[in-house]
Amino acid sequence: MTASAHALELLKVAAAAADSKAGEDLVALDVSNPLPLADIFLIVTGRSERNVVAIAGEIEDKLIEAGSKPLRREGRADGRWVLIDFGDLVVHVFHEEERMYYALERLWRDCPVIPLQLPTRETQD
Repeated sequence: MTASAHALELLKVAAAAADSKAGEDLVALDVSNPLPLADIFLIVTGRSERNVVAIAGEIEDKLIEAGSKPLRREGRADGRWVLIDFGDLVVHVFHEEERMYYALERLWRDCPVIPLQLPTRETQD
């Protein structure tokens, strides 16, 4: 089993939203085989609690605009690990320390990585 086309579309919107708020080290994992309740995990790092909350908020806003409502969200108050469940897509926005500690990529290492095509950020001279 592989991630659905719908999940891949959600991923594209979420990844662009995370990138627009300076999300770092974006990794998408196809968890559709071992996990029947979701197709994709998107894992993102924020540099501070405020950045984690901003990234999570932007992802949620953009996915709502795209017609997908979150089923559940957790962790926004602390800003250390925000989880937003959109059904086919589950987004994990971590503070860098929590990401290293929980190491979801290691836990789900048997799942294929989905390549991400992010818009290039324009640099200012």
